[in-house]
Amino acid sequence: MGKRPLPLLVRLRGAIQAAAALLTNIHLPNFLSGRLYQGNGKRVCVPGLNCYSCPGAAGACPIGAFQAVVGSSGFRFCYYITGLLILLGVLLGRFICGFLCPFGWLQELLHHIPSPKLSSERLKPLRYLKYAVLLVMVVLLPTVLVNELGMGDPIFCKYLCPQGILEGAIPLALVNTGIRSALGALFTWKAAVLAAVILLSVLFWRPFCKWLCPLGAFYALFNRVSLFQMQVNSHRCVSCGKCANVCPMDVDITQNANHAECIRCGRCIKACPTEAICYRYGFGNEKTKENS
Repeated sequence: MGKRPLPLLVRLRGAIQAAAALLTNIHLPNFLSGRLYQGNGKRVCVPGLNCYSCPGAAGACPIGAFQAVVGSSGFRFCYYITGLLILLGVLLGRFICGFLCPFGWLQELLHHIPSPKLSSERLKPLRYLKYAVLLVMVVLLPTVLVNELGMGDPIFCKYLCPQGILEGAIPLALVNTGIRSALGALFTWKAAVLAAVILLSVLFWRPFCKWLCPLGAFYALFNRVSLFQMQVNSHRCVSCGKCANVCPMDVDITQNANHAECIRCGRCIKACPTEAICYRYGFGNEKTKENS
């Protein structure tokens, strides 16, 4: 018998990423007018990293929304955001990073640009930086640095997030002379950050996701307990190492099927010669000894 067909999610991952990016930024005419969508959809957070200030944005960025109110006990919105992120983490884990995040998809597209490609295998310690970004820039500093209205200063959005300047500042400045005239040192700094991320994305696979993204760090905390998981059949596995060799997140799925860095991209499923790896949704062990 021939090999079973690849799971639909694996075969359609690129299309799903494109559709998620479009739905997240569905108000395309706003790019020409320089206006922001202000409807009820902005009260709901999208699952991936996507700037609230993007003219096309259909919803709010969970990181930006959380930072804006985390410093004040007078706002309940941060509790809603935290609850939503926990729910998404439990339901999907870093599947969101691999399938639903517009900025993650952009980095993958940039990596297709012909150039020498560099391995991040020896840079694994850098993956812990994103947890520091989550703790310091998203939680601690916005809690301490609040304005007269008691709202936290969005440190990550202002100083580090490349998606904000790509989706927000640049498109708005292109069509609004007032915004262009107000650009200053902060814009220059953020433009440099964006340029660095773009260059690194050409050379490395999804460097921002691996090393700096606080949203990815948050979802990573739920990878082992999320309902959407990877599963390895230990009877079928022949320890050939092909899955580890093709993993762009530097994970050996046979050692840890639901590693915090795994974004469920499915490359290991494609590479496995014995069909020992599959997706699973529900409760249970990450490894199975059942023959199938």
